[in-house]
Amino acid sequence: MIRIKGRIGDWPVDLSVELDAEDWARLSPEVPVAAAQPMPAERPVDALWEAAQQVLRQAGELEGPQLLAALEALAGNAQAGKRLMVRLRHSDRVRLETGKDAPTFFWVEP
Repeated sequence: MIRIKGRIGDWPVDLSVELDAEDWARLSPEVPVAAAQPMPAERPVDALWEAAQQVLRQAGELEGPQLLAALEALAGNAQAGKRLMVRLRHSDRVRLETGKDAPTFFWVEP
């Protein structure tokens, strides 16, 4: 698999291209097929993700708008803060309850 990450102007690019052995052979006869190594299944742990988890862990619980504001401040912009919030929403260490005005995020110890 080939992974291309970067930016085209203001647009972020994250593209994965999967090639089988036949595709690799046609692409470049000089490159041995065995050189193509699969990507690890787990995402690497990054400092920003760890910090986002720490924000909720220390608070114990936060309403959505408060958590988003904290994550935006941590990440430096709204888009990155929203991505962190989505990751938290789908984390097995976070429980989400629908509140009257906004969802509440709870840190759950494993």
